[in-house]
Formats: sequence, structure tokens, C-alpha cells
Amino acid sequence: MRIGGQFQSSNVLPLFCQKVECCGYPLSIFFILVTEFCERFSYYGIRGILPLYITKFLLWDTHNEFYMYYAFLACLYLAPILGGIIADSWLGTFKTIIYLSIVSAAGQVVLTVSAIDDITVPDNLTVHRVLAVIGLVLIVLGTGTIRPCLPAFGGDQFEHHQTRQRSIFFSVFFLCKEAGLLVSIFISPILRRQKCGIQVCYPLVSGVAAALMVVALVVFVVGSRMYVKTAPTGNIILQVSKCIGFAIKNRYRHRSSQYPPREHWMDWASDKYDKLLIQQIKMVLKALFLFLPLPMFWMVLDQEGAHWSMQAMGMDGDFGFIIVQYDQMQTLLPILNIILVPVAGLLIYLIEKCGFKVLPLKRMAVGMFLTAMAFISAGFVQLEVDANGEYLTLDYGSYEDVYLDNELVHVRVFSGTRQTLVINPAPHVGMIRYDDVNGKPHGDNYVRFISGLSTGVRVSLNGVYFGQLSTLVMSGYSSVSHERQTFTISNVAGQQCDYTREFGFGGVYTIVIPSTLSWENCGGIQEVEEMQPNSVHMALQIPQYFFISAGEVLFAVAGLEFSYSQAPSNMKTVLQAVWLFTLSMGFFISLLVNEVSEILQTSENFEMKEWAEYILFASLLLVVCVIFSIMAYFYTYIDPVAIEAEFKRKEGLDSDETDENDELEMKEKESQHHDNEEGLKQSKM
Repeated sequence: MRIGGQFQSSNVLPLFCQKVECCGYPLSIFFILVTEFCERFSYYGIRGILPLYITKFLLWDTHNEFYMYYAFLACLYLAPILGGIIADSWLGTFKTIIYLSIVSAAGQVVLTVSAIDDITVPDNLTVHRVLAVIGLVLIVLGTGTIRPCLPAFGGDQFEHHQTRQRSIFFSVFFLCKEAGLLVSIFISPILRRQKCGIQVCYPLVSGVAAALMVVALVVFVVGSRMYVKTAPTGNIILQVSKCIGFAIKNRYRHRSSQYPPREHWMDWASDKYDKLLIQQIKMVLKALFLFLPLPMFWMVLDQEGAHWSMQAMGMDGDFGFIIVQYDQMQTLLPILNIILVPVAGLLIYLIEKCGFKVLPLKRMAVGMFLTAMAFISAGFVQLEVDANGEYLTLDYGSYEDVYLDNELVHVRVFSGTRQTLVINPAPHVGMIRYDDVNGKPHGDNYVRFISGLSTGVRVSLNGVYFGQLSTLVMSGYSSVSHERQTFTISNVAGQQCDYTREFGFGGVYTIVIPSTLSWENCGGIQEVEEMQPNSVHMALQIPQYFFISAGEVLFAVAGLEFSYSQAPSNMKTVLQAVWLFTLSMGFFISLLVNEVSEILQTSENFEMKEWAEYILFASLLLVVCVIFSIMAYFYTYIDPVAIEAEFKRKEGLDSDETDENDELEMKEKESQHHDNEEGLKQSKM
């Protein structure tokens, strides 16, 4: 390939590269792995606080927060394509990582400054918002574009024969990503709770994230002299696009049966472009064809987050030695991923020692199947959760007759609501209707009080008052955590008593203070259980998390390895970017599915249970798994390095001569093609 007017083979190490190995692995990859860990910690730290930061600090409403947050994620998912083009066509992978890491770190510094209270006097919210948007744009341009570069650059550090070591590298690379996520999950909430003048310490979280990004950059630069660096090959995307376009156009021109067919439709580009480029495009197209069903896997995988957290809301998180909140079960996934990465690597190694080759596409298919099993398991768990507490339901507009002291009371039922009817029998039957909550509490319990005493009373819990309760006036709901709680009931006369009970998870209660209350021991208090506490234990979710973790580990690691090993030498980063692009398409499909689901759920003629959604996702993924397995069965693995070397050997040229002659040959073909077109035009005239 041409560099500054001279030619250099892509297989030759730069003169300043000092090849150092440790335990059979290039020492340079350890710098890359540490960089990936720090960069992922930095990214997930920012992502974790972003929704709260937008609504609570920048004071944008929930509607704007939704679009801003998902616009940030969407751009972040699309940016790898830009990063792949820049790395392979312009700057090279090494310089792309350096320059765009600086951009990302700058963006996080700007975001940190935007989160500092009173940076202007008087405080100007517009300044905070503008700085926040600038910071997020820089983070997208930096973090998003280097995502395909790091794994591709790590793969470049290995010799052609080190396929086993390179496969392990991609496993450890995935492990570092999950470790960054896991540490961020535990550290970021601690940082948020620190006192720094505002309710949530946003500057500390984003500041630590920026510091980690700077650390990632410094660590990466320290290993500079050990890296194998490949120079960019020019605007490869433009060359590929022109070559494909010419092949299609040339095939259309020669569509008549008088022209002999060619082995592959890309061979029609050989009239103008060199054969090596055409062969490289064939390699990429073969891989891209296999990528077509992959967005559906990412779409189903994306459903895990919100859906399984909602499922955990209806479950009991008391494990005896630890209390797990519904949203903390999500931490089980990165923990299992970190555990299963080495376990899966060991199992694959043992299987291959027995003579069975476990190729990347097979692992990806097994990963799809295990993920489908995870959603089937979640469906059965949801059936158990749904069976936890059935309540009387009545048709909209119906009346129920209630007889009290031989006096008839008509009760009207309203659509989509839960209500409590308080009946006062004396001196005449009367009733008061109070609205109840329609959904389960988020892990805690809801408690409210109503008093039948003739004088006002006050109810407090740990110094927090429920308000002054008059006769037959219902208090509002208060959230009460899972543990033993003591309520203090008092009146203006100074009488007081304590009412104690143990609370589970997810219960809703109305506590009735009767007119005959005993002030000695709060005797006579009655409870109305509006919603039963959760009785299905969160431990039932562990199998589905195990299945989805095993599926993701097999699928993601094999996908990274496949994308690198099947890409030609001049398009390694681009194919990594396309691999990440399938993830972005899955993200967009997931958004679309969720929007359609919400629209359908609001329709009176459509109702789908949660368990049915899980089974539907599993069925869809099983269909995709079968299709992908068939496609993978007919795929023939290639060795791009060997193919490129074979092309050069057939020509009887070394690498430098091949590059020079290919360039001259291409120019001659272009000139000849131009002359032929001119001659054709003149003959027509």
C-alpha cells in the first residue's frame, strides 16, 4: 500500500515497533484491554446518570428527556460506522483511537462543567443546557467512533498463526467490557450520593468518568512503541462502492445471453478493477449476508432490561443474608458474564481437544438458542407472578347491590380503576369512594390510614407524618420499605400508642383505626390488604439470567472473532463497525416494537399478557436461529491473509510490486474503459 509516495506491505511491522511477548501473547494487548475497561466504565457512568441529569438538573420534561436520551444512544450506536471508515481509509486505527479518545475526554469534561451548580452569576439554565448538548455530541463523536477500532486493533497485534491466542483475546476483551459495566453499576450510585451542594452529585460522577477516559488514553499511549500499526489504504469505502456499482452496471450492460456468464456477479468489475480488490469485496459480502438476521437477536436481547425488572417488581427479594431490590437483579447479568467468559472458553477448548471444531458461527447459533430458552424460562416465571393475587373484577358500568341495615346501596363500577368504598351506617347509610393504586409498588409497600375516631389523630413513621386524620378521611399512600416498621398514633389530648408490623415486598395496605381504639397497645386496629405482598421469590429469575448470559457470551465473543477473522486486511475495522451496526439496528427495532406494543396495549380490543410476550420473543428468536443456522451451514470459512498472499504469488510479485502494478493496472483499465466508451459514443453518432 502506498504511504507518502512509497509502498509498504501491510504484513511488515513498522520499524519502531518493539515486539514483546508475555506468556505467548503480545504485551501490547494488555494496554488495549485496560483501555477498554476504563473506556467502558467511563461510558456506563455517564449513561447511568443521564436520564436523571436531563430531568432533575437541566429541568427538561419527561417527553424531552425520552427523545434526548434515545437520540444520544441512537447516535452512539451509528457512530461506529464513521469510526471504521476513518480508521481504514484515513487516519489508521492507532491514530483514530488517539484523536477520538481526546474528543471523548473533552466531551466528558464539558459535560462535567455543565453539571457544576452556579457556574454563572446569576445562574443561567441555558448555559448548562448548551454545554450539556456540546458535551454529549463530543462523547458521541469520540466514544462511538472508537468502539470498532479497539477490538480490530487488538486483533492486529497477533501473528497470522496465533488464531487460538486471538480467540482468547476477544473473550477477554468482552470480559473487560462487562467488568467496566459492573464496576460502574456499583461505584456510580455511591458517587451520586456524595454531598456536593445539590441533591445528586452529577459533577462527581461525570468528573470521575472523564478522569477514567483520560486514564484510558494515557494507558493506550504508553504502549505505543509495542503496537503493530497498519497504515490506512486510502478511501477504501469509496473504492468498494465504485467497484460494486461498476459490477452492477456492467452486468446490466451485458445482460444478453450472447455474453458468457461469470462465476460471481462481482467478476463483472474485473474489466476495470483489479482482481484482489474484487476478491476482498467478495469476502466482505459473504460476511455481510450472514449479518442480516443478527439485528433480531439484539432486539430480543434488548427486551431483557425493562421487562425483567418489571417482572422482579412483583417478586420477593429477601434472600435471608441480603435484601435485593427489583432493579438490583440486573447486576446479576454482568456478574454471570464475567464468570461465564472463562468457563465458556475452557469448555470450548476441551471440546476442541476431543476433535470437535467449535467454529464461531456454531457458537453464535447456540447463543441464539440459549437466549430463546431464557425468555421461555421468563415466561413460566411470569405465570407464577401473575398467579400471585387475583382480585374481583367487574364490568364497566355495572352496579353492585349492597344491603346494610336493610337499606339498599348501589355501587357504580368505573373502568380501569381500583376503588375502596367506605360506608358510614349512622345515622343514615352513606358512602365515600376512594381511588386505589392500580399497579404494584416499585419494590416497596404502599400504606395509607383511615380513622373512625371522633377526634383527629396523627400518624407518623420515623418522624414523617401521614397528616392530620379527621373522621373517615383517608390519608394518601406512603412508601414503606421491606422491614419491621413501627407507626406512632397520637391525638391532641396527648394519648399515644405504637403499632408495629413486618412488611414484605410489593404489598398495598389500608390500616383502619377504629372508634374503639385501645390507646394502651393500639388494640383493635384492622388491616385491609388491597394487594398481596409478593410471594414468588426472585431466585426463580436466576435460571433465565444464566441462560441469557451464556447466550450473550457465546454470541458476542464469537461475533467479534468472526468479524475480524473473515475480513480482508484493509477492511478489518469497517467489518467490526458493521457488526456493531447490527446491534444498533436491533436497538431501533426494539424501540419500534415497544412503541407498537404500547399503542396496542391502550387499545380496548387488544390484550397480551406479559408471559405471552416472552414466549413470542422466544419463538421469534428460535425462527431466526433456524434461519441463521441454515445460512451458517452453507458458509465456507476463508483465510483472508492466505487468499491475498495467493493472489500475489500467482502474479509472481512481491507485496510492493503487487501494490504498484495493481495501481498501474487499474489506471490502464480505467483509461481503456474510458476510450471504449468514447469510441462507442462516436460510432453511435
